[in-house]
Amino acid sequence: MRLSRIAGQCPDGNTCPTVYETDRGTVVVQGYRLGAEELAKIALPDGEAAVEIPVALLAEVVRAHRG
Repeated sequence: MRLSRIAGQCPDGNTCPTVYETDRGTVVVQGYRLGAEELAKIALPDGEAAVEIPVALLAEVVRAHRG
């Protein structure tokens, strides 16, 4: 799988929530792991995970795809 960064640049060069586009026509989201308390509120099937990302990151993704 090839990943291309769509949005999410940390000012200090460290890793942070980021959205990537793949060569499969999908996106990969890097975010903060949810704790047990938050995960207890949603039903996740096997093979799925939930991460938290800033709303501003989604806005950046939309801007990047509108050109």
